[in-house]
Amino acid sequence: MNLFNFNPADFLSFLLTLMRISLVLFIMPFFGGKVTPVPLKAALCLILTIALWPTLSFPGQQLPANTWAIVVMLIGEITLGLVMGIVVNVLFAAVQTGGSLIGFQMGFSMVNVADPMTGTNESITAHFMYMVTFMTFLILDGHLLLLRALAESFQRIPPGGLYLSPALAREVLGMSSQIFVLGIKIAAPVMVAVFLVDLAIALVGRAAPQMSILSFGFPLKIITGFLFLGLMFTIMARYVGQFIINMDAMFHSIFMLGAPLAR
Repeated sequence: MNLFNFNPADFLSFLLTLMRISLVLFIMPFFGGKVTPVPLKAALCLILTIALWPTLSFPGQQLPANTWAIVVMLIGEITLGLVMGIVVNVLFAAVQTGGSLIGFQMGFSMVNVADPMTGTNESITAHFMYMVTFMTFLILDGHLLLLRALAESFQRIPPGGLYLSPALAREVLGMSSQIFVLGIKIAAPVMVAVFLVDLAIALVGRAAPQMSILSFGFPLKIITGFLFLGLMFTIMARYVGQFIINMDAMFHSIFMLGAPLAR
């Protein structure tokens, strides 16, 4: 395609490509936060669009005949961008859920910090685990896998070619349901350890009522919680690595269900 000689079909394909790339990048936890300036986001989206768009195939006969068809194509691109963003956000949302559960169990439910990346307040343990997951995701080249999947999406599903099917909706709902399950798996070691400490404190308080269990109970819970958090680095790396492997399969499943040939 000639970048400087637009015809209606070329302009529409460029617009659809830009919309898909923008939705995916703007919803990313490590790029779509408030820390990254909007002009920088827009510039990167435009650069990636210009890099990918000339390699796409969008024959003129695919040009919609009416405005309604164009609107449907735009909705399809928005949907696909959101779905691809949801796939990556499953991991980070699960980690934040697990971190919040750990913070609640340790007694940190009222201790919140401002997350500059999302602009929201979250528990200190959730923020800590989020940053660990973020760094692990980058170290294991998860962002490169995402960019590769984004480029592959245009080969499997051309601009405006998404097929919205019940099977695709079920797949997305199934992925979203993994947030709480994965969050429980991540938080389980610390929650069990702190629960055992709570149980031991309760037994001590029952056996020796004259002791002030509050004076050492809360510090003991906090120390135990942070000790097990430190031991979770290896487990977190394993979870993130396994998720990156599964993320590739999830993207392929979405592309297969949303491809025009799936009609």
